[in-house]
Amino acid sequence: MHYWLMKSEPDEFSFADLKRCRREPWTGVRNYQARNFMRSAQSGDIVLFYHSNCAEPGIIGLAEITRTAFPDPTQFDKKSDYYDAKSKPDNPRWSCVEVGFLEEFKSPVLLEDLRQNPSLKSLLILRPGNRLSVTPVTAQEFREIKKLGSQK
Repeated sequence: MHYWLMKSEPDEFSFADLKRCRREPWTGVRNYQARNFMRSAQSGDIVLFYHSNCAEPGIIGLAEITRTAFPDPTQFDKKSDYYDAKSKPDNPRWSCVEVGFLEEFKSPVLLEDLRQNPSLKSLLILRPGNRLSVTPVTAQEFREIKKLGSQK
């Protein structure tokens, strides 16, 4: 099993949205490195769901990969913000995975909490300039973040 941190802007797709619909394709990733991370995710892998670009960025809860990588349909939709005219159905550039709701944290693990925790200093999202929407997380980092999220 692997662990991932996946970022979404809550006004685009929030953890509450995932909780309500239970499963959803993680579409719109348009960075090759993030896409490649997503392509290596397997069913059953656990996702830390991170709200970004909001008043209090942080990890809200847990999801799981419920379907491995498949072509992102938004790349072919001319009405989509994520349309890519250079991507072809017989050779798609972009992939997505399906994620399913698992559990909401008792309290969000805010970005500041992550920064202040010495055992999370190697977390990829804390590196200067890292804006990837999908990043791997070690088992130790996952356990620490889950512990923080289970506290009130």
